Amino acid sequence: MRYNAFAGALLRAALLSSSFIVSAPLPAQNAAPQQPVDQNNGTAPREESGPSVSENVAPDLGPETARATADAARRYMEIAARGGWPRIARPPHPGAKGGDVARLRQRLGAEGYLGDDAVGRSEWDEGLTDAVKRFQANHGLDQTGDVSRATLRELNIPATARAKQLEATARRLSRLHFHFPRSYVAVNIAGASVEAVEDGNAVRRYTAIVGGKRHKSPLLTAKIVSVDINPTWTVPVSIIKKEMAPRVRRDPNYLARQHIRVLDGRGHEVDPRKLRRLSATRAAHFTFRQDPGAKNALGSLRLSMPNKDDVYMHDTPQKELFDRDYRFLSHGCVRVNGVYDLAAWLLNVSGTGSEQWDNEKLRSETESGRTEKIRLAHPAPVVWVYLTGWAEPDGMARFRSDIYGLDKGTRLPPAHETPVALGR
Repeated sequence: MRYNAFAGALLRAALLSSSFIVSAPLPAQNAAPQQPVDQNNGTAPREESGPSVSENVAPDLGPETARATADAARRYMEIAARGGWPRIARPPHPGAKGGDVARLRQRLGAEGYLGDDAVGRSEWDEGLTDAVKRFQANHGLDQTGDVSRATLRELNIPATARAKQLEATARRLSRLHFHFPRSYVAVNIAGASVEAVEDGNAVRRYTAIVGGKRHKSPLLTAKIVSVDINPTWTVPVSIIKKEMAPRVRRDPNYLARQHIRVLDGRGHEVDPRKLRRLSATRAAHFTFRQDPGAKNALGSLRLSMPNKDDVYMHDTPQKELFDRDYRFLSHGCVRVNGVYDLAAWLLNVSGTGSEQWDNEKLRSETESGRTEKIRLAHPAPVVWVYLTGWAEPDGMARFRSDIYGLDKGTRLPPAHETPVALGR
């Protein structure tokens, strides 16, 4: 069935449902512009950014997100059924006047970024700049207020595609088994971002590096049980076979430079120089373990969260990668820009220890050089989700690119489907 036909059929069915909210256009997106999640608040050095500053405290993932996203999908289908929004061929810029500005106003008005009284104008004013900034914030773009190439690309994505993103996310969330407790950590893989939620508010937000297309980060729920100081890294077998074995054959001194020890099946250390002809198959019979230190792939801190995929959240020695727009670079684990701050929050919110934790206290622990496991007094729930299009309870919709291609072939769940809450 063609998508437009499906959208029309679903729209007619939804009109009969009490959960359908007629909105033409969408609710005005009048929230203050959200700061980019990688913006340092100035309280921490560059090598360990603190949480982002944002006036928007609504979490990206909360108990109402699934229903709000399904409702938003229906509203965007209604927009598509009415013809969608105009395409912007030539991006106007601040100070411009004329037809290009008028089309930009119509485009933003279709999603509620501008009210009806502002849509019919053809000059650029401060209100239009604010509307562009809100649009950019909701699409994970730099909030310049000008129509950049990236902004133009997002503006010209059709309403049907946006509806499909919302529809796909709503379907995934309808299958989510997660108990929304008083405090938890949520990772949006599609947005390469992390948030700490407490009492229904996103109290901290961080940029992240997540799995690439060939090494996708999994969708999961788990519990963070400890903060590991100066951890060793046991290299996964897949990385040993595909990446390290070929490097060792080319450069026998590679392992020594990276402070990686090789252990045989009995736990005895093997001289890496004897592995020059190591095949990928034979390499899988050895354990490759990287010592703690400046070159350790996990950095100096790991958040341990037992799960069947054997992934976790951690620090990194390559903090410059957080400055990239494209941060789908890991083998599946999540690297957090501000992991010390997140770890301190986890320790405090779980009531671990008799004193408050902060970055300075955690850093003193790592600088001691000791490998230590600080167990949380109460394990912290964590959920990794894939939100390409989602909405807040007030109807504000946000979008991210479908890097993993998971949005194909989905259909909107029935209005009554919501996430299943798990007991403590």
